[in-house]
Amino acid sequence: MKVPLLDLKSEYAELRDEILPALDRVCETSAFVQGAEMEAFETAFAEYCGTKHCVALSSGTAALHLGLLALGVQPGDEVITTPNTFLATVEAISYCGAQPVLVDIDPATANIDANLIERAITRRTRAILPVHLYGRPADMDAIRSIASRHGVRVLEDAAQAHSARYRGKRVGGLGDAAAFSFYPTKNLGAYGEGGALTTDDDLIAQFSRAARSHGQTARYDHEFVGYNYRMQGFQGAVLRIKLRYLDAWTEKRQAIAREYRRALANARLDLPVDDPRDECVYHQFVIYVNSRCSVISKLADKGVETSIHYPKPVHLQPAYSSLGDPVGTYPLAERACDRVLSLPIFPSMTAEQVSHVVNAVAEVVGKK
Repeated sequence: MKVPLLDLKSEYAELRDEILPALDRVCETSAFVQGAEMEAFETAFAEYCGTKHCVALSSGTAALHLGLLALGVQPGDEVITTPNTFLATVEAISYCGAQPVLVDIDPATANIDANLIERAITRRTRAILPVHLYGRPADMDAIRSIASRHGVRVLEDAAQAHSARYRGKRVGGLGDAAAFSFYPTKNLGAYGEGGALTTDDDLIAQFSRAARSHGQTARYDHEFVGYNYRMQGFQGAVLRIKLRYLDAWTEKRQAIAREYRRALANARLDLPVDDPRDECVYHQFVIYVNSRCSVISKLADKGVETSIHYPKPVHLQPAYSSLGDPVGTYPLAERACDRVLSLPIFPSMTAEQVSHVVNAVAEVVGKK
């Protein structure tokens, strides 16, 4: 049996009869950039996240960039974040001319360790940028408390956490603003690039709506130098349809994760910890193994596709050698990156596929 890491083709087959008429509506109205379908999605996603505003954008990276700018991040400022993330999190800080300040992770969750944040704050700190990695919410109560004490802002990187809940509340409204990605592989994915910024702050929303379209506050009235970060009409149409299925898809991911945890409880591997007060949405289901290259090869021989999210922490990427953080600076993030492995997980995954994966993993890694 072959088990892919992700199956977007089956998802499209399920939605095809809804997707094609929606794309046709965009073509009939010629609203190829922004337009009514995008605006309807903005309204629906804001309601879904429990926020006042949703600003649809061209990518998750654009959402991170505009979110930081909207929070007042300027050249010379510092923004605290994690080294265990996709590079876009830190790139957005660099786009603002600010300095990324990295803080090691909590090995239990792979998220930023809130207990280490306060010692990293300086007079130049403008914002904290926690990542809800793999769909597991960061420790937002602690992060907001620290931010409040020091007068800094909080932008959630929720790119992998659509539908996740922290203490009963959906991510997206837990900080001053939140950035989402709708890259096709995400739990809520577009048919191309897409992103959004959610917030309850009118000024953040007002700035972001202008900034995404060349600083325009009205047609051809450019109040400031902005960007071309507008969402395509097709993506708004697709996302509006797919949002209706997100809760059901999330429940399926969580059910698969529960079975993985049950079946692999005695396997020679480590698993991240889920706080019972929260809801992880399992954008990725990761395990931590020794001899990872061997495990990957043996699982591939058994038909199980895997991936690595992420193989190298930010400070060890050539792009960020300028940080001057050598190997050993963030040992917990480095160890996680050395051992992490993502297993297949997607809503249309069958019970037979799940069983095949757990049997293969258990056989390859052995028992504790």
